[in-house]
Amino acid sequence: MSNIEDIVDSLENKISKVLHKIELLKQTNLKLNEELEVSKQEILNQKKLNANWEEKYEALKIANSMLGGDDNKRETKLKINALIREIDHCIGQLSE
Repeated sequence: MSNIEDIVDSLENKISKVLHKIELLKQTNLKLNEELEVSKQEILNQKKLNANWEEKYEALKIANSMLGGDDNKRETKLKINALIREIDHCIGQLSE
């Protein structure tokens, strides 16, 4: 009979350890999920910041080429032509 009690005690002990390990893993998983969300938000913010800097860089390139820089003149002319086409399209829609 003592042997059965030892087996039951051993099983209870092992089950307790497994349940404790499961609880620790749940807490770790929750913490990792929170860190993942924070990281995702940081990545999104960095992407927005990067897009903002790219827009500023493009505007600076255009302004630089308008000031007489030989670099990017073709690109600037294409951008100006695209803007003129957009304005013409808007005027056309307003006149209809």
